[in-house]
Amino acid sequence: MDFKISENKLLIELIESEYLRPFIPIIQIGDTIRMGLLIQEGSKERIQYAEGVVIAKHNANLNTTITVRKVMQGVGVERVYLVHSPRIQTIEILRRSKVRRAKLYYLRERSGKATRLKQKFK
Repeated sequence: MDFKISENKLLIELIESEYLRPFIPIIQIGDTIRMGLLIQEGSKERIQYAEGVVIAKHNANLNTTITVRKVMQGVGVERVYLVHSPRIQTIEILRRSKVRRAKLYYLRERSGKATRLKQKFK
């Protein structure tokens, strides 16, 4: 029984490995990133850039997700993105920040200058 389960896992990993994006930058919690998303409007496609702070990351091979938070017109907006999605054209890291937590959910309650993170220099 155990052999059958491990065989199935290997088969799933083999199939998923075909869809993994090969060149993705190492994204860490607290990074400010800009992503180029492929948006379809009617029959046309264009790239729309989304920028924000990574407040959470869920590592799960092909299903790896990041939660990006930005403030638009005074309203905090969070969105979860699949890192290996074919809709994501580019991922660019603009700034790295020094954080001591795995999830930055405390930023939800803060506003203005209180949401600033200390920049990490190389």
